[in-house]
Amino acid sequence: MILMRIMNLTEDSKLYTSNVYFILGEWNTLDDVNTLIDVGSDIKVIDKLQAMNTGLGKRKVDQVIITHSHSDHVSLLPSIIEAFNPKIYGFNIHLKGVNHALHDGDKLRIGEKMFEVIHITSHSYDSICLYCEEDGILFSGDTNFPIEFENQQLKDENAYAISRLHGKVIKQIYSGHGAVQDFNSRKFELTKQ
Repeated sequence: MILMRIMNLTEDSKLYTSNVYFILGEWNTLDDVNTLIDVGSDIKVIDKLQAMNTGLGKRKVDQVIITHSHSDHVSLLPSIIEAFNPKIYGFNIHLKGVNHALHDGDKLRIGEKMFEVIHITSHSYDSICLYCEEDGILFSGDTNFPIEFENQQLKDENAYAISRLHGKVIKQIYSGHGAVQDFNSRKFELTKQ
């Protein structure tokens, strides 16, 4: 079984920032897509990336995927673009720097695995989750689980996304804030009743 490497580059940050996940393939092959999920607001992320071995003849960062456009997730984007010139993916194409639009159901290669984009608006209109079926991994941005909706309209708007998530095996959730949630030994709850 091939395992991707997932590193949280802001877990020791002293600033208010989102988690910034850097994903590499296990062997740094030329086909692996070095990916940042969110960029946060801590400039030390750039130093950490510069110091990392990301594969001979490979770019440090091939792509950035923005889970949503709140400042704690995107403030460093201009500096990341200047330092690494990656492709920038996001649901919100009006966010400065985003040059590749994401849509619900899109598939993206991250590291050496394929991920599905799931658009869900429980946190913000442009929020997405990224799901890897092969490993049961979900990058959730600021969509918290179990999901609570402020009103019936939001719940109705997200019924399709919820139905798609409901049928998936999710073993770990990498959220925008806090530690990784491991569901191997306890029941995963999608929504509050």
